[in-house]
Amino acid sequence: LRSCSPGRARRTNASRRACLVARFGDIYAQDRLDAERILRTYICNTEMVQRIIYTAALESFQAAKVAYRQFKIRVRKTLSVRNSGPESLDDSVLDYIVRHEDLYDVQASINEVIRSLSINPKISVPLDFDFVVISSFIRELCCVAFSMQTLIPPLDVAFGMDGELFSEIKYHRSFDSDYTAALVAYHVWPALMENDVVIVKGEAVTKR
Repeated sequence: LRSCSPGRARRTNASRRACLVARFGDIYAQDRLDAERILRTYICNTEMVQRIIYTAALESFQAAKVAYRQFKIRVRKTLSVRNSGPESLDDSVLDYIVRHEDLYDVQASINEVIRSLSINPKISVPLDFDFVVISSFIRELCCVAFSMQTLIPPLDVAFGMDGELFSEIKYHRSFDSDYTAALVAYHVWPALMENDVVIVKGEAVTKR
């Protein structure tokens, strides 16, 4: 194990949170659009492209959260043998993870996201299509999601369902929405949540 700085995670929590929320916004504003352009060279249906992007975001957070839990268990098991400082074991574990996020096996999460996209019944793509074409987009999402798990409290994305009642609190309407429609046809981007409170709105399409 490498050395770690006691209390680092708590001391830097506010600044790390601000940076990660900004990165999440940048992914929505730039990386998402880049991924859409790539997908449109293979898929003509705009709705399907946006469904893929949205599902990739959800699956990236899910894969990163699973990886974080597994990583945390391994670190906790190792540090429990040698933890003798004034800080708690939980703090020592979190400090270590924050300092060594480079040990996160992001490629394994990318592979899991691609596998999940490939078997999702709501996604239809050409037979010769490979989701690896948006692997850089998925990588960025997984890295941000993993880092968000080290925050106190951690951040997560909201899961949305087709046909749910549109929420002005959670979503912006997409430009091509029917603004008189009350139900969500499909989602474009998930909302970012902290303790079940929306801190960044997502985007959804409403249609009658």
